Amino acid sequence: MIRALAITWLLAAPALAQEAPDFIAKRAAGQLEAAQNALLLADRATDRVQALTKTVKAYEHGLVALREGLRRAAIRETALRRKFEAERERLAQLLGVLASIETSPGPLLLLHPSGPLGTARSGMIVSDVTPALQAEVATLRAELEELALMRALQQSAAQTLQDGLAGAQQARVTLSQAMSNRVDLPTRHLEDPQALSNLVNSVDTLRGFAAGIAEMRIAGAEAPLHIGEARGALPLPVAGTVLRRAGEADAAGIERPGLIVATEPRALVTTPWSATIRYRGPLLDYGNVMVLEPGDGYLLVLAGLEEVYGDTGDVLPAGSPVGLMGGNVPGAELFLTQAANGGGGAKSETLYIELRQGEEPVDPGIWFAFDG
Repeated sequence: MIRALAITWLLAAPALAQEAPDFIAKRAAGQLEAAQNALLLADRATDRVQALTKTVKAYEHGLVALREGLRRAAIRETALRRKFEAERERLAQLLGVLASIETSPGPLLLLHPSGPLGTARSGMIVSDVTPALQAEVATLRAELEELALMRALQQSAAQTLQDGLAGAQQARVTLSQAMSNRVDLPTRHLEDPQALSNLVNSVDTLRGFAAGIAEMRIAGAEAPLHIGEARGALPLPVAGTVLRRAGEADAAGIERPGLIVATEPRALVTTPWSATIRYRGPLLDYGNVMVLEPGDGYLLVLAGLEEVYGDTGDVLPAGSPVGLMGGNVPGAELFLTQAANGGGGAKSETLYIELRQGEEPVDPGIWFAFDG
């Protein structure tokens, strides 16, 4: 019975995950510390906007990694507790056996009433079972230590999280100020600026607006490089999860020609390619919209932002910030709760991404590089 108990316990031991929660959390803490250092150095950077953009993204990546580490820690802790609860009776038997072995004198433990032959057989059984018991005890000890580590990880993350959330907010505010003060960008201008105002006031669909923008003549600084060179390799403008691709119907059965990406609150949105701002501001029921012209007759429409940067006619290098998503960043306590529950409420905002060539939409899925 003891041998069967030991073998069953060993077979139930979990395999190590590819990335342990404590490893992910430590890496996240390092990312957040690096982001804090970058924020302190941003004021002295040659290109302050670029430095702050990288800092905000570093904070975003660090907080996402920290949430994942805490999520895995909570899942692992729950699994271990459920296992201990389910194995309560068997654990009690194991501890009882270990206690009896430790308290019984060696000669008496091996003494058998049937005589020397029985004593020899009992000695062979004990010597055979002892390694399995030792292995089982080692497994139990390791899992108890892991349980303590998971709990300590969640408790110690509070201060790291608090500092990370505060730093990310400071970086966003500083970036917004830097963008409002920026005057070094080349510009292109509309030949008929009033036409844009008329279009905004008269249009009733995003398609009609994009078509009208495409027809407006623009002059000034040199146009961006050919976007065709980046086909299939463009980074998404925002860190997030693709909810729907082009042509996929939503819950109401509505199909759109663009991507819908779920993002964290206040996530930073950047241009994936050098582009001219053709329009920025509120439009219809899309919230704030940013229309970028990356060249070759293409227009990139980003809808759903809360805050937009830059002015119409600015020519932006690739990776430039164009705005922030809306929503409320959770406090440390809510962040920890969301992480423990699987992070279900984390990506509460959605960015709509549409790519058009002339008057026709094209599938952005063949232009952007993303998983899933």
